[in-house]
Amino acid sequence: MTSLAEQLKRLALPQTDPSLLNRSEAASLLFDCKEAAAIDRDTFFAIGCTGLEELMGIDPSFEVFQSSLFSSMSKGLERSVQTKAVNQQLNQNISLFLIHLSPYFMLKPAQKCLEWLIHRFHIHLYNQDSLIGCVLPYHETKLFVRVIQLLNIKSPTHKWHWLDPIRKPGVPLARGTLITHCYKDLDFMDFICRLVAKSVKVFSECTSNSAQLRVLLAFYASTIVSALGAAEKITDSIVSMLLPYIQKGLKSSVQDYRAATYMIICQMTVKVTVDSSLVHSLMLQISKTLPKVPSLAREGVACLNLLLQTQKGDNLGKKPFNYLCRSPELVTLLQSLSESYDISPLLRYLLPHLICSIVKCDAGKLVCVFTIPLKLISYGTEIESDPTKMAAVSQKLLPLIRLLERKYPKALDSVLEEHLKSAMNQTNQNIFHQFISLSLSCGKYKILEDSDTSLLLSLNHPQPAVRVLALQHLKDVIETSKEGFDQSFIEEAILGRLKDDNRDVVMSAFSALEIFRKHINPEVVVSSLLSIFQRADLSKDGKWYTVLERAIQILVKEEILKEKKELLDEAVMQLLPFMVITNANSKSSEWKMAICLSESDLCSLHPLLKDWPEVLQEAIKSSKSAELAGVVNKKMILLFSKNMTSGDSSLLLQMVDDLILVAEMESESVRQKVTAHVIGSMLVQCCCNLQMKEKYFSVALRVFHFLDEKIQNLRETPSNWSFEMIKESLVPVGLLTTYIEKLNSDRSVDAEEAAIFVFLLRSFINELKPPPSFPKEETWWNPESLNQDCKDYLHLLLGLFDLLVCGASEGSNAVQYRALMNLLFKVHLKDTEVLFKFLSVLWTYSFSLSNHLNYEVSAMLQTRALYIGYAVLVSQTNQKKKLLLSPSSPVVISLLINLGSPVSEVRRAALNCFHSLSSMKESLFHPVLQHVGQKTEEIISDPTYITQIMAILFEELQTQAKQKSQKKKLTEALESVVDCVQSPICPSYVARNLMKILHEVHGEITKPFFAALSDGRVQQKLLKVLFDLLLNCKNPLCAQTISSVFKGISVCAEQIVTEIEPPEKTKSLATVQQTRRQKMQQQKKPPDAELAPETSNFSWQRVMLVLELLQHKKKLKRPQALVPVLFNLLSRCLEPLASEEENMEYTKQLILSCLLNICQKLSPDGSKIPADVLDKEKFNVELIVQCIRISKMPQTHHHALLLLGAVAGMFPDKVLHNIMPIFTFMGANVLRLDDTYTFQVINKTVQMVIPALIQAEDSDLSESSRGVEEVVIKIIRVFVDALPHVPEHRRLPILAQLITTVGGDRFLWVLLVLLFEQYVTKTVTVTASTDKDAVLEADTEFWISICCEFSVHCQFQSMMKIIQYLTELPENKEDDPGPKKSRTCKTKLKNQDGQLFNVEAHSDKQFRHFKYLSVSFMSQLLSSQSLVEKVVECEETEELQKLEQRLLEDVLHYINTVASSVEGNADKPTAKFWRVLLNKSYDMLDKVNALLPTETFIPVIRGLMTNQLPSVRRKAMDLLNNKVQQRTKWQKSQVRQLLELVPELIAIVQCKRKDEEEEQVINRQTALFSLKLLCKGFGTENPLPFVRVLKTAIDLVSSEKEEKNVMGSALLCIAEVTCTLKAQAIPQLPRLMPALLKTLQNKKELISNEIYLLSAVTALLKVAETLPHFLSPYLTDCLLQVVRLEKMMVEFGPSSQISLRVTSLKTILATKLAPRILLPAVTKCYSEVVNTRKNCVGPLMNVLKEHITVMEKDNLISHQVELTAFFVKALDYRTEHAQDDLDKVGRTETYIIDCLISMVMKLSETSFRPLFFKLFDWSKTESALKDRLLTFHRLADCIADKLKGLFTLFAGHLVKPFAETLNQLNVSKTDEAFFDSENSTEKSCLLLQFTVDCLHKLFLFDTQKFLSKERAETLMTPLVDQLENMLGGDEKFQERVTAHLVPCIAQFSVAMADDSLWKPLNYHILLKMRHTSSKVRFAALLALLEVAEKLKENYLVLLPESIPFLAELMEDECEEVEQQCQKTIQQLEVILGEPLQSYF
Repeated sequence: MTSLAEQLKRLALPQTDPSLLNRSEAASLLFDCKEAAAIDRDTFFAIGCTGLEELMGIDPSFEVFQSSLFSSMSKGLERSVQTKAVNQQLNQNISLFLIHLSPYFMLKPAQKCLEWLIHRFHIHLYNQDSLIGCVLPYHETKLFVRVIQLLNIKSPTHKWHWLDPIRKPGVPLARGTLITHCYKDLDFMDFICRLVAKSVKVFSECTSNSAQLRVLLAFYASTIVSALGAAEKITDSIVSMLLPYIQKGLKSSVQDYRAATYMIICQMTVKVTVDSSLVHSLMLQISKTLPKVPSLAREGVACLNLLLQTQKGDNLGKKPFNYLCRSPELVTLLQSLSESYDISPLLRYLLPHLICSIVKCDAGKLVCVFTIPLKLISYGTEIESDPTKMAAVSQKLLPLIRLLERKYPKALDSVLEEHLKSAMNQTNQNIFHQFISLSLSCGKYKILEDSDTSLLLSLNHPQPAVRVLALQHLKDVIETSKEGFDQSFIEEAILGRLKDDNRDVVMSAFSALEIFRKHINPEVVVSSLLSIFQRADLSKDGKWYTVLERAIQILVKEEILKEKKELLDEAVMQLLPFMVITNANSKSSEWKMAICLSESDLCSLHPLLKDWPEVLQEAIKSSKSAELAGVVNKKMILLFSKNMTSGDSSLLLQMVDDLILVAEMESESVRQKVTAHVIGSMLVQCCCNLQMKEKYFSVALRVFHFLDEKIQNLRETPSNWSFEMIKESLVPVGLLTTYIEKLNSDRSVDAEEAAIFVFLLRSFINELKPPPSFPKEETWWNPESLNQDCKDYLHLLLGLFDLLVCGASEGSNAVQYRALMNLLFKVHLKDTEVLFKFLSVLWTYSFSLSNHLNYEVSAMLQTRALYIGYAVLVSQTNQKKKLLLSPSSPVVISLLINLGSPVSEVRRAALNCFHSLSSMKESLFHPVLQHVGQKTEEIISDPTYITQIMAILFEELQTQAKQKSQKKKLTEALESVVDCVQSPICPSYVARNLMKILHEVHGEITKPFFAALSDGRVQQKLLKVLFDLLLNCKNPLCAQTISSVFKGISVCAEQIVTEIEPPEKTKSLATVQQTRRQKMQQQKKPPDAELAPETSNFSWQRVMLVLELLQHKKKLKRPQALVPVLFNLLSRCLEPLASEEENMEYTKQLILSCLLNICQKLSPDGSKIPADVLDKEKFNVELIVQCIRISKMPQTHHHALLLLGAVAGMFPDKVLHNIMPIFTFMGANVLRLDDTYTFQVINKTVQMVIPALIQAEDSDLSESSRGVEEVVIKIIRVFVDALPHVPEHRRLPILAQLITTVGGDRFLWVLLVLLFEQYVTKTVTVTASTDKDAVLEADTEFWISICCEFSVHCQFQSMMKIIQYLTELPENKEDDPGPKKSRTCKTKLKNQDGQLFNVEAHSDKQFRHFKYLSVSFMSQLLSSQSLVEKVVECEETEELQKLEQRLLEDVLHYINTVASSVEGNADKPTAKFWRVLLNKSYDMLDKVNALLPTETFIPVIRGLMTNQLPSVRRKAMDLLNNKVQQRTKWQKSQVRQLLELVPELIAIVQCKRKDEEEEQVINRQTALFSLKLLCKGFGTENPLPFVRVLKTAIDLVSSEKEEKNVMGSALLCIAEVTCTLKAQAIPQLPRLMPALLKTLQNKKELISNEIYLLSAVTALLKVAETLPHFLSPYLTDCLLQVVRLEKMMVEFGPSSQISLRVTSLKTILATKLAPRILLPAVTKCYSEVVNTRKNCVGPLMNVLKEHITVMEKDNLISHQVELTAFFVKALDYRTEHAQDDLDKVGRTETYIIDCLISMVMKLSETSFRPLFFKLFDWSKTESALKDRLLTFHRLADCIADKLKGLFTLFAGHLVKPFAETLNQLNVSKTDEAFFDSENSTEKSCLLLQFTVDCLHKLFLFDTQKFLSKERAETLMTPLVDQLENMLGGDEKFQERVTAHLVPCIAQFSVAMADDSLWKPLNYHILLKMRHTSSKVRFAALLALLEVAEKLKENYLVLLPESIPFLAELMEDECEEVEQQCQKTIQQLEVILGEPLQSYF
């Protein structure tokens, strides 16, 4: 809405509302608007009147409105046509009616009345405020919303527009909205307050007003209080707005209104602190109006209390108090309030006024008084003259004072003391004394005669003399028993003075104490006397001796010391340090004190001091004075320790504890330090004296802990004292004496302290003895079963070990500690077994949960103990180790538990111990040690791994067929471990952890049931019975039982032989010859003769049953004994007659299976068997082969071939004798057959035999063959040669089966090479030329299909082997090494069979074809669909990745080989072949690369990057770079993999190889480029890995010897990484920036290598871009390099990359840095370059200029002073370089001035003016520095050019100086040179030019009448005189006049703008036309013409005087002048428009 529309809307009248004219709708409260439009006026009137009558029935006050608003007259009233007075009256009536109506608004009658008013009087339009006021208390009702909907409040400017949002939805107004609006809109708050005030006024005239106002007042209170609470801050406006209404509320008699006002006051005062005058006003109002409404008296008083609580209650006056006192219930109210609230704020105000009022009233009127004494005292001055009144008041006050004194004695004392200090005059003192005489303890306040102050103050007087007098007075008081002194005061006074720091005072206190001591608690007396000893330092003030002596005398007299032992102990312990001798001077106070104490009765009282006086005297007499202190202390140690041990043992522990407490007291005093050592020695000596007496270990523990703590706190100082030679147990006297002397002379005693405590420790170790009951011989020292003494002893050993190990491992006294460690071992752990029992406790105690020893073994201590154990173990002899490894030693078990420790270092240390024991093979635990030793790394890594190890180890007992001895050892080891668990002496925590380690060991160890039968014959009989029973039994359960029994027992093979061998034959045929002979004999004999004897007693069924049992028999001793008999049985089976029986095939299978089992038992890994185990001659392989040939059963073949496979490993030569003929036969015959049986035989043979041959590869073979590999090649060649004859559908399965069997990994490539050779040598020769491509394609597909029968791994390995083979082949046939002629026929034969491709046997073309075909095939294989699918399906394992990596490496290596061949054969006919082969090789590389998925590609590349060949590494990085650059989207896992390459790349970057230096440089550059790409791609999200990259790059840049290309790459890498890392690069800046800046300093290297320079600049640019705010330490150097670089950039051109980047760098430095950082750097930089590198000043100024351009105004103002100082310094450049070339100086100065002007342009007039005048003053400061004037004039010229007309505001001061300068420079006026230097003329010319130019600009831009008459006259003559100034010669003169002077004079004439000044100017110019010099005259003509051109027609005035001068020049002797004159006249005619020729 426009503003005009708004104004019109505000001016609109309600009667113009469009709704009034609308006939279809009408406003209505009760009806719909459309319904209302249809109802007539009479109906509405009737509704209204009905409502009014109903209301009158409720409230008669409505009657008055019947005759006005509801009269019949009102029906015809149209208010829009009424006068203003009528409408005003109507509004009043409506407003009054709505106030009356408000309480009943929710009633139906009220709504009817409103309906009439809305219809007739349009109150919703005319009386909106009154209507809203009526309904506002009901804002949460729907009816309220209905009323609001009638209003037109849509306009945003409308007063009630904030209610508009509820109109449309029709929801009630939220209370929160109302409250928020209330405190935000004060008009609305005022509206509510006014409404309430008006309503109260209206209803107060009625009689019963409370009910009608209740709703409104409740609304008022809740809204205003909530608004005040919700407002963040209550402003003065709110307070001032509310105050009038608060006053009205307080004055009102309406109870609810007043209550609401109280609430508002409380809320307001809680939220805001108001002025004290307002507080006073509110208090006055509340207290004054309190009686008006007695029912609210309590609330009023509470309001007052809160007001005083929240506001300052000062100077509130007495009036409120007076008004409050009028309230009769005040006391009751206060009492009831105090029960619930704190009413102290109100009492603080009331009580002072109350007391003043009371004491002035009659005493009889006192009610209940609680008063303050000071007020009463002050009142006393008023009635002092009237003794009667004084007595009466005193009488009344007495009970009160006594009450106060009884209840609050301290408070009363403090108040009286304060008052006493202030009571100066006599009158006040007298009254005060009268007052205090009322108290019980009045005496202490009485004034003493001799000190003019009270006793209380005298006792605390600063002067000691006064305190002494006070004590004497107190003594008199005690003696005379005066009244007014309570005993507590006297006691406190005496005890307080005992603490005095003055000796005389303390002595006086002693006197008083002795008299009063009966009244003081003796314990307090003792405590006070002892405290004197704590304060007194005799070494500083010996005079205290007398005090202490007196104290001892008093102390000893105390009877309580004899009665109370604890007190006596305390006294002795506190006085003990004073008995210790701390110096050698027997006349010192310390000596006297010690003597005094020894002579006192104290020594006789306490058992510790027994006999001390005698011993002391004897020591003094017998000792030299030098050693006296040491000797006496030694005697004390001996005596006291003896007294301690010989006394009552029940008191010993307490005494030890007390002594330790004394020794541990922290103090720097000599006494305390010496005492600590004496007590330490005493305690150790006490331990020595006790020797296994009662409580020995309790004392020892305490003493050790004391020593431990002291030693821990020692300072690290090497000790010079050695104790190896000293045998005594006490500390040497000399050491103690030295210690005391050093202490007294303030020298360091750290070494002596250390020595003393180490000595004490030595004595302690020496004297410590184990308890008799200690179980040293037990296997385990079990803390759980030890008695207390043993536990304490073990605790001490642990503590000593810990302390000594710590000391021995580090520190300056390690040597002493090691000696002590040796002593500990020697004294307590001398025996190795004892030592290891102790160490076992240390190793295992940390696993204990109950802590029986009350000691904590830390992981550190445990580890140290393990390492010490290791060291001891290593040094042990084998015999000792054997003992330690026995089950009776705890070592192995303890170490085993440590392998399960959660701390890896503990496990590592335990493993070390195990390793030291692993050599002991005869140990019971050797299998465990051996097994653990193999898993070191796993155990260290995983604390639970030991559990798995033990499980695996003992599982072998049940699963693996180990040797008996091994099983036995394992069994015994396990039994020992289990025995340990069961052992009662083993600690439970060891057993628990052992069980934890063994918890996965399952099963039980079974023993054979008949192992006890020592006689083999008995066992044989048992077996025979078993077998017979099995043969004859019919019950299956019986057979099953026999089977399980046989399986469980351990049987000897010889026993089985007896059972199955035929009776007539004792042994089988052992050799082949025997077998053949036997066969021949069988053929000769008749069949019956052979059969009869054999079958008589021989049962094949029994043999079969035994053989079946043997199938699964494990516990069989010497199974090889069965071999001959089994072959014997097999030969019987193969006999013609035997084979006719039905079950012979099954028997054969059982025999073959048994033989196989025996082979497997004898050689589980298929290796050879020694002859002493089984002779190979006993193994009849020919029988097995015969079995295959004769038998027709596939199962038999299967068993025979399996056996053949097993035998091939054991006796390979025996198998080979029979194998090759079989395969040759197969190739020639069997392979060509196409039946399934043959195919199966081939497969089985291949599967069974060949693997065994391959396993036996390392065996010694027969002479006819070189190895298994050669045999396999021959076999494959057989198959390949036979391939054309094999049916096509059998080819692939046969070859696949063959290669699978021989091992695809090893022999697939052989097959492929042989196939290639076959194609090259045979297939090509027999194929027609037209079919060659088709045949090759078919063959290639077949080859690929063979390859794809195998895994990806296998194919990759095969390709690698082919590539390797191709690499090993000679380059050309003629290069084949070895002389051809010398090769024998045998070699050729071998080559044909054993070699793959015989180079010798084939042509050169075939050789090349073979190579090409191999590479071509591999390329096709790599891209074949089948291989790709396999690669996709294959899981990417680490192994596959390594293969792919190796394949890539080999391909790259082969490419290198081919590439070198291409170079080598470039000039040969084969060059084309090599190029094609190289292309094919590259094709192969691409195929490999394409095959790798990204997840594989990355690890493969990673592997390649560690390859030995630099070219491979570089190619790998190139591949990586291409990949990173090509791809844009990467998965997180791939990114993670890529980031793992970072360390590899860093390794390449850091690597240097001398032999490959050039290559390596390229690699390192490539690696840096890779790092840069990785950082660019992934650094933002993964910054961490690149921090190291940054560090590495910085290292490179920092290195001075580094290759420059590498450094360039490193710099680019730094640029990228810094840009990416951002803040994370900050820590590297201290290294990076200096290196970078140093790089930039080397100008020669930078200029010689442009890329290196660009790299360095880029790096600095990126660092500055990324981290500009962290460059401050290097900013100066940065600026220096940048300005240097800019000068260098000239050579490269402005559009070059280097120039662009240097410019960017400058911009960043200029714009990104804060002025506070940059400006000091610029200043410093300027100081460095101004003299040494002047050409750098310009670039530096450009940086500053750019910075100033972007500076904020505030920054500029704040740094203006700094900038001004800098520019003042910079502007001196010309002065400082006065002798330099002027042009160069000028160029530099240009930069400075430009920079300064950039600042000037940003300054305001007020800030520029002082700067300009400062520069002006600067230019004049030193007359000698006239060069400054040159600079300033130039600066002024430049500023004038920039500021234009504004410059005239500042240039007024320049006029006269400029005029003087012009005169001084005019050679026609002066002969003196202006400048003193050699180039004075040039400088003068420049100065003149700048001055004239500046004036010219001043005149040119003068729009403000700058050139006044005075200034014009000042400048005119000097300026025009320049026309004759020939300074600088003719050329300079002409140039100056034409370019500078003439335009200036012309503009000067324009600026004058005054014809009165033109004439003199013109005349001056005309006069120059008469100058003697023609050049001057010529110049004058030019000036005249220019002036005329500028003045145009105005020049006509000047023309008359000019014509004569021109006329003269028309005839000038100089031709040039004459011609110029003519030109001038012509141009004047043109300018003026008038002909002038007529005048001449």
